[in-house]
Amino acid sequence: MYVSNCRAVVRRPLFLLYSSFTPSPSIIVFFPGCSVVIGWTTHLSPDVERRKGRRKRALCCSIGLDFNRVTSTQKTHHQPTFLGICCVWFPVSYFFAHNLPLAHTMILWGRVSRMLVSGAFASWILPVALSQETLDYGYIPSVVQTILTSNMSSQPQRPRFRKIQSFQADYAPTSITQYESERSGMQVIVADRKGPKINGYFTLATEIFDDSGAPHTLEHLVFMGSKNYKYKGLLDKLAGRAYSNTNAWTAVDHTAYTLETAGWDGFAQILPVYLEHVILPNITDDACVTEVHHIDGEGNDAGVVYSEMQALQYSSNELMDIRARRLLYPENIGFRYETGGMMEALRVLTPDRIREFHKAMYQPQNLAIVITGEADHDDLLRILDEFEESIKDDIPPPNPNFKRPFVDSPQPPPLEKTTVETVEFPEEDESTGEVIVAFFGPSCIDQVLGTAMNIIMTYLCGSSVSVIENTMVEKEQLASSVSYWWDSRPNSVIWFQPTGVATDKLAFVEQRLITILKEVASKPLDMAYIKEVLQREKRQVQLQAEGSEQFYATNIITDYLFGKRDGSTLKDLESLEEYDILDKWTDEQWRDFLKKYISDAHHVSILGKPSHELAKKLKANEEARIAKRKEELGEEGLEALKAKLESAKQTNEKPIPPEVLDQWAVPGTESIHFIESLTARSGKARSLGVQKNEAQKIIDEAAKGLPLFVQFEDVPTNFVHLTVHIGMSKTPVKYKPLLGLFAENFFNSPVMRDGKRLEFEEVVKHLERETISYHISSASRLGDYEGVAIQLQFEPAKYETIISWLRTLMFDIVFDPVRIKAATVKALADIPELKRDGRSMAQEADLAIHFKPEAYLYAKRTLVKAVYLRRLKKLIEKEPETVVGWFEELRKSLFTFENLRVLVTANVAQLENPVAAWDALTSVPDIDSSKEVSPIIKLSEMLNEEGKAPGSFGSVVIPMTTLDSSYSVSTATGIQSYADPRLPAYLVALGYLEAVEGPLWNAVRGNGLAYGVHFSREIDGGYIQFKVYRSPDASKAIEASRAIVSKLASGEESFDRHLIEGAVSSIVSGVADEQSTMSTAAQQNYVISVVRGLEAGWNRKILERVRNVTQDQIRAVLKEVILPVFEPGRSNVVVTCAPIMEEVSFPPFSSVEKLMLIGCVCRISSRLSQRGVTRPKCSNCRTFTMITGSRLPRARKRMTRKRKMKTTRMWRWVVVRRNLTPRRRIKAVSSGCVWGVLEGEEESAFTDESVGREHE
Repeated sequence: MYVSNCRAVVRRPLFLLYSSFTPSPSIIVFFPGCSVVIGWTTHLSPDVERRKGRRKRALCCSIGLDFNRVTSTQKTHHQPTFLGICCVWFPVSYFFAHNLPLAHTMILWGRVSRMLVSGAFASWILPVALSQETLDYGYIPSVVQTILTSNMSSQPQRPRFRKIQSFQADYAPTSITQYESERSGMQVIVADRKGPKINGYFTLATEIFDDSGAPHTLEHLVFMGSKNYKYKGLLDKLAGRAYSNTNAWTAVDHTAYTLETAGWDGFAQILPVYLEHVILPNITDDACVTEVHHIDGEGNDAGVVYSEMQALQYSSNELMDIRARRLLYPENIGFRYETGGMMEALRVLTPDRIREFHKAMYQPQNLAIVITGEADHDDLLRILDEFEESIKDDIPPPNPNFKRPFVDSPQPPPLEKTTVETVEFPEEDESTGEVIVAFFGPSCIDQVLGTAMNIIMTYLCGSSVSVIENTMVEKEQLASSVSYWWDSRPNSVIWFQPTGVATDKLAFVEQRLITILKEVASKPLDMAYIKEVLQREKRQVQLQAEGSEQFYATNIITDYLFGKRDGSTLKDLESLEEYDILDKWTDEQWRDFLKKYISDAHHVSILGKPSHELAKKLKANEEARIAKRKEELGEEGLEALKAKLESAKQTNEKPIPPEVLDQWAVPGTESIHFIESLTARSGKARSLGVQKNEAQKIIDEAAKGLPLFVQFEDVPTNFVHLTVHIGMSKTPVKYKPLLGLFAENFFNSPVMRDGKRLEFEEVVKHLERETISYHISSASRLGDYEGVAIQLQFEPAKYETIISWLRTLMFDIVFDPVRIKAATVKALADIPELKRDGRSMAQEADLAIHFKPEAYLYAKRTLVKAVYLRRLKKLIEKEPETVVGWFEELRKSLFTFENLRVLVTANVAQLENPVAAWDALTSVPDIDSSKEVSPIIKLSEMLNEEGKAPGSFGSVVIPMTTLDSSYSVSTATGIQSYADPRLPAYLVALGYLEAVEGPLWNAVRGNGLAYGVHFSREIDGGYIQFKVYRSPDASKAIEASRAIVSKLASGEESFDRHLIEGAVSSIVSGVADEQSTMSTAAQQNYVISVVRGLEAGWNRKILERVRNVTQDQIRAVLKEVILPVFEPGRSNVVVTCAPIMEEVSFPPFSSVEKLMLIGCVCRISSRLSQRGVTRPKCSNCRTFTMITGSRLPRARKRMTRKRKMKTTRMWRWVVVRRNLTPRRRIKAVSSGCVWGVLEGEEESAFTDESVGREHE
């Protein structure tokens, strides 16, 4: 209690009330001269809330001494008085005051004494419901009567969870503890590991025997409220204020609800509320209308779940996967079915069916609470014990005959024959398809056989030197890659997937794969390579156990689903003993294993064939279905459906009373333990400043070397995480499109080492032997979009060896035309599949509009590569020396002293010769160590004129036959500097808008307008983007978002204090995410200090600033920065959608006639000269293109053919911006198409000779 909250002080000399439990309105009564504390307070009790489901006043009476408010000497003085008065005076005085029978007085006396001696009564709180606002003493008999009639056994006792086991992993700093409830059978498994994040996975095994989608819809409905918290969004608003994020996923065999929190305090606060939502959800008909499926007033299908599955059902992966499962499993096996829900089933799914599924599956005895992070075990068990007590009357008792899903169900029979089927999927580009091949494998709970499966599949397909990958991809070039994985099940499923396969070779490739598998099993294996794979796999497991937040959670969930509940199979996580066992396997054992499960086993193969006819058929069928529905419903029916939807929205969006949220205070940040990484610098890096710490002392005392820019991050890791950050300031624009192929060949080319040529297979084997992982990619993860990053992980003892190999790869690589051609063919084979992704194609178009052609982001676009690589493939056959020369020039432009920055994340004390070892890299003749390091190119420098001031381009709509939904990207000018004083308000405003159950969530997802919307904030680029994901109609999602942002900016709608608190907490959580592991914490230090040039600890300081943001500042930034992304003339919009949606309007842009319907994604046109001009088929994808532009004078057009490429003569307007001489005045946007339209003249966008000079 806090005195400042008291409403009255009653001076009758009986009690001194004391409480330190609640800041709610309370009453204090003083007894002169006594130190006895007996107190009561009226407050909102969470216990009463849970039991009654509504707000109640309760009385809390506590007896104790205020040890928090007295000094140590006072404690000694008052203790005897306290015990004497409570044990003697209180019962006797009460006896005289109320004529209590002497026997009852003695019982009261004895019980109070025992409570005090045991220490229980000092913190005991007795809730008694009150109906009156003011207190009178009539309540005292009821208090005493409760004490008299209470059973001492009902006092706080140990939680009823027994510890099954606890063990320490011997390969990572993690301990695992397993508990089980003695009341319900619920299991709790905690993996304790250091870090700021606590991750919870509340997992239920879920089995169903139809395609209704009940498991998936239930996953969504859980967040709509619970029995005692009947408010949609309450859980997420609480989580938002407690540095937490909630989410969930539905797999074919389980549903998992996640809680990610920074620090234990927030996790502990949300946990019981979350669990009640899972076990006692409030599944209403109205919630099913908006969240699952509904028909809107125009006769179209919508709903959050429906929109999600609409975007997936006719994708190639989904169609092939569901057909494979139909062939693998009979009808009585749950793995056969689509738990996400088929669209036709979702349209008829009823709330009652969902409730039945919840009743059958969502029982505590079928629930595992999996937690990773720094957990407080005592607090956790107390919370769970109280939770089980609160729901005991609402759930059935544990069923001793409960059948575990999948484990106690019938198991799938072995395949009796091999089946090969063709499945068509909608696609205009019919050039390439896909293949998947499935086998039944060993049980996932057999640790030895499961690990053997990982090793044998890596041996077959793991890298460019593996048997299948080397044969089918590198040599025969039948596929762009061969992927592999296996599903963890009692009878696991092994999958192989050749991708980028020519459509006319699908059957041949499937047969070739099986033939190779049989050939491998018929001959002795390369046992030396098998052992290398085994040891590398073991090192990778150790690295993942240390650095991955999901590693233990994934393994624990699998064990809970299919392992033994007594913990015996979970204990396999204690060690990596299985690798020692497999290290002793002979060639015969490995081949027997391969034959049993793969080469000699029956299998199911699906050939995925693209079909333009199917795309047109699906569109026609959907149009006919909607038309028929509209005719059947009529105007009255549609109006009724519209009214039903509006009613459901109003019910679901019932506001949460502020006093309900106020029951939970915003937790402190004391329990958030950020990972500390000590920064040390050498060479040119010292110019950024040197800190005084142990790591810097080690570096300063180490042997000196050449002044290469090296930043060390000292963390207690067992591995070295090495990043070589390479700038591209010296790289010619004409070579930037080669960077993808350069990266593909960097680790897969011959090299000269010690005077000898090593072929690429030997190079790869050496790298696999020395490292844990290695790759080269864009440096975007470092915040540098115009750079390249080479990253390797390895053991500290191999530090100098890896540096030596880097030198070899960077300066002694041999570019082989055969290897370059193989990489080119693979990349080309992947392009059709990449162009089927509506989300990425929308982003591609946006990049074309806003970035300069010389930007790396622009150069690596799929649509640019589609053209460039085709020309390159031809040229390498005719002039291989020319292409090799380009690669050599690109290498020289990258690996210069001024371009190199190095980040070493390690336990610095374990590194031998940490500084001078780098001389091996920089002491080559081509390196000039006297030069200064080149500045990092800022993203904003790569924007074109439209990118610097978006708005003149308007909107673009791209129909795609592979889509059943729509995606959009809207771009406007944003915050352009981390020093901008508006930045804290900007971050809070975006956090406010994007909050789960926040304004945008409720306006868009809550109304079934899209699966999700979010902002992408690029401060380095100086722009802001608004993105719509999986929407039945992106225009409606954009308009709804614009409306709510406009209301907030104008003040028409007021801010929610709790959401602002949640926005601030989300920023804290975001900082914890960036530093969740040792390697990410170290990398974040590098990004802040080196890439962004900010002071050390900047992220901690911004946390202090966001807490002081005012509502006026938020409103100002909404008006100035965020609202323009929805306004015509200040933003550009790109939409990809299903062809049936192309007749779409954009209310925000209704006054701007710049809508373009582009029927293929091979190009992005600029404004053309006449509305409705139909152009001939695109030479790339052979589809017609319809373009609609502004009203302009009639165009003159002429089509010619030259080298199988089309050119166009257009008046006034241009399509492609290229690297042209200054005299050619271009009014255009960037494009990656083969089309080229120049002002007043005709020219193709590409000629064979232009490759390497102009990468458009």
